[in-house]
Amino acid sequence: MPARPDSTPQTRAVLAALHDHPADWRYGYDIARETGLASGTLYPILGRLTDRGFLETRWEDQPPEGRPRRHLYRLTTQGAARAVELRQQPPTTVRTTRPRPAAEGAW
Repeated sequence: MPARPDSTPQTRAVLAALHDHPADWRYGYDIARETGLASGTLYPILGRLTDRGFLETRWEDQPPEGRPRRHLYRLTTQGAARAVELRQQPPTTVRTTRPRPAAEGAW
């Protein structure tokens, strides 16, 4: 059975970080610091989790003066259940390098 797209190690890390603080609204930079994920990896994951109903989102109400509003994230009930389910499964492995194509004439 192929892995579900919401069970990659990176997605699991995001769900775990959000599940560790289930009632708190968290912003992307905070999640990135905790998980070590770059923004180019993190924000697509947050978007997919939101699209699947695992996250609810909102904009920060009143940011400090001089700072723009932040987009905030929190697990839904469905997202919390998925986070628990993933924590009970063994972690998936990820290939970190791609196999090299054979050189011409190599056997």
